[in-house]
Amino acid sequence: MATTFSVSRSATIDADPALVHRLVDDLREWRSWSPWEDADPHLERSYTGPERGVGARYAWSGNRRAGRGSMEITGSTPEQVDLLLVLKRPFRATDQAVFRLLPRRGGTEVTWRTTGRRTGVLGVLGVLGRVVPVDRVLGRDVERGLARLTEVAEA
Repeated sequence: MATTFSVSRSATIDADPALVHRLVDDLREWRSWSPWEDADPHLERSYTGPERGVGARYAWSGNRRAGRGSMEITGSTPEQVDLLLVLKRPFRATDQAVFRLLPRRGGTEVTWRTTGRRTGVLGVLGVLGRVVPVDRVLGRDVERGLARLTEVAEA
């Protein structure tokens, strides 16, 4: 049994779209704004592929809270960055994330949307309503990430 989810949040950032795009499109820049950066101060990171854009890849391994997984940029245009997220610990999952970047007067509207499926025990528990809704848990992280991205881009 599986459950699907979609979590989406938006923020308007008082910064040029090209700057915001660079902060999202270069996975090394995520250290300055990612909502998960505080999960493990001793997180092991590796970067492969190009510095930014399609094919750039980031893998991590950390404590119980940080887990283990990887992200890869699968699409990149000035208006959008697409990512494939593969989690291996604390549970297995493959999700898609999309950052939509729309120019607005004096800034950029950023929409971060993550979609995926939960299978196995997590899928069954999700169907039965026995786990905290993904929107609430992941939504808080996405909101924190957008707030940090705003701080970094506007600094």
